[in-house]
Amino acid sequence: MRADVILTPTDCWRGGMSGSIAALFQRLTQGVYVIGVGRGEVRNAFTAAWVMQVSYDPLLLVLSINPQHSSYALLKEGRVFSVNVLKKGQLDLAAHYGRADPKKLASTEWTTERFGPPLLREALAWFGCRVVSEHPAGDHMLELGKVFDGKLLDSEAEPMSYRETGAMDGAVALFPDVLGDP
Repeated sequence: MRADVILTPTDCWRGGMSGSIAALFQRLTQGVYVIGVGRGEVRNAFTAAWVMQVSYDPLLLVLSINPQHSSYALLKEGRVFSVNVLKKGQLDLAAHYGRADPKKLASTEWTTERFGPPLLREALAWFGCRVVSEHPAGDHMLELGKVFDGKLLDSEAEPMSYRETGAMDGAVALFPDVLGDP
């Protein structure tokens, strides 16, 4: 799609293409994160973009996760998760954790600190969250997490934006061909 093409509401609602809708949604500003989950000695991590702060008091983050994802069961059982903020340019790390490889933690440096889920040593920052509630949201579940720990690891770095990842996650294929009625 050309950068100078402007989609009108009619284009999007009636006759847009999924590629155009994907390009539209890529303009939403969001970061790229590696989410760590664990239960006992079993741990996993995956790349996510749908994370945001939703409260100051108490400090709450929300994570959107597909309940079909292999890490969802660990999240449900462990009830804690880490949010590792990736730095601008860490595209290889985002791709690495986006793969369905059960041994992906073996090739990167991480720790668990005090609470269990993986914390990436290469991240810009990390947050430790305890799940306080869960809410269905279409084909995903929203996990509301109370932040109980965190650390800024690189105060000079800029966070990676989802748009940097391009079509790496294959999300373009998941968008509908047209938007629904207003």
